[in-house]
Amino acid sequence: MDSNDFHDVVAAIVTTIRLTLRTELSSIWLPIQFGVIALAAIAAVGISALVRRKFDLAAATMGWPGYLRLAVRALIDNFAVLVFILLISIVRPALEAAATHPRTYLLLVANNLATAWVVIAIITSLIRNPFINRVVAVSAWTIAALSIMGLLDGTVAALDSRAIVLGGLRISPLLLLKLTALLLVAIWIATALSNFLERRVQASEDLTPTMQVLLSKLIRIAVMAIAIVVVLSASGIDLSVLAVATGAVGVGVGLGLQKIVANFVSGIVLLADKSIKPGDVITTGEHFGWVTKMGTRYTTVDLRDGREVLVPNEDLVTQRVINWSYTSDRIQLQIKFNTSYGDDIRKTQGAAVEAALSVPQVMKEPAPSCHITAFGATSLEFVLWAWIKSASEGPTRVRSAVMIALWDAFEKQGIAIPKPGPSRVILEQPPQA
Repeated sequence: MDSNDFHDVVAAIVTTIRLTLRTELSSIWLPIQFGVIALAAIAAVGISALVRRKFDLAAATMGWPGYLRLAVRALIDNFAVLVFILLISIVRPALEAAATHPRTYLLLVANNLATAWVVIAIITSLIRNPFINRVVAVSAWTIAALSIMGLLDGTVAALDSRAIVLGGLRISPLLLLKLTALLLVAIWIATALSNFLERRVQASEDLTPTMQVLLSKLIRIAVMAIAIVVVLSASGIDLSVLAVATGAVGVGVGLGLQKIVANFVSGIVLLADKSIKPGDVITTGEHFGWVTKMGTRYTTVDLRDGREVLVPNEDLVTQRVINWSYTSDRIQLQIKFNTSYGDDIRKTQGAAVEAALSVPQVMKEPAPSCHITAFGATSLEFVLWAWIKSASEGPTRVRSAVMIALWDAFEKQGIAIPKPGPSRVILEQPPQA
């Protein structure tokens, strides 16, 4: 279709609108139709209020599934509109049967608009994303208005009249609009479906946390890929035409997004080999914390001080990482201390073990042990070994508790911890002449 055809289509649409308005405004049926619409609206509001006082329809849907409950409540909120549609559907055929050549075009328009209102209200009530909700509402109202006025076919032809051809693919404004609308709907449906499947996977007690995360990510990727392929096919796009362009774009994207791809693959590797999983306590670089979430690009580590570190998955694969809870949650604490030479060694060891056992987080089996490691220049050097139940107990907090218990026990039993004295500097005198 060339430029002249496009202008002819637009001119035909404008002419249709003018003729329709001229015919309706010059007819005696215009005030009759307005009166019927007003009476039907008043009656619908009254019937709706009466039904709402008699029945609590919202309470009856409390135990229903989420999306079904939202749809039913949207119907309840628009119950007056449903009654209006029913009344108009009854009055319009009655007028056509009772009168000769009646004009009921406005009744048909009002009925169709009310029906579109209810349908759009139900659809938008199921969409929680504000942007997609607004786009779907505007698109649906535009299509409904054009269809009711009989202009939909002409508008579609006008949008499809201008197009460019790229590599055998014909791209027109109609194709872009259709593709955008279908993509928004498909992504919304795919997101809702993947969220539902992820909840089912995470609720399974037969799967480990790592497998739950891995399956959730694979399900989301698969559902999104299927949605995109379905949209392209439904839009009339031949996927074979996109093969060469997709390959070229893929090479460019691959070169520019190497880190993102590396992090994605690393995330899959981490989830598959279970070297790091949610709940583990790890040390990476200078950070010590708890793994709270594993994504396709990064892993979230909670430092328990209000900060969360987003560690790229590639770093966890290529760099050295300490996993404190890889095979066991137990952690051994090593606390070094000194005592004076005047204190009994065995008494010191016993007091240290008892002090460690007084801390609730320290395990009774294997029991704590205290050993002398060296005879220092001014004091005896000891090391206390103690196991705590889990890395999640907080090694630093438990170490502090054990050291406080050591201080109290030594003070109670008269064991002295030598204090470092001030250093002395001896100045040599020059020899006398």
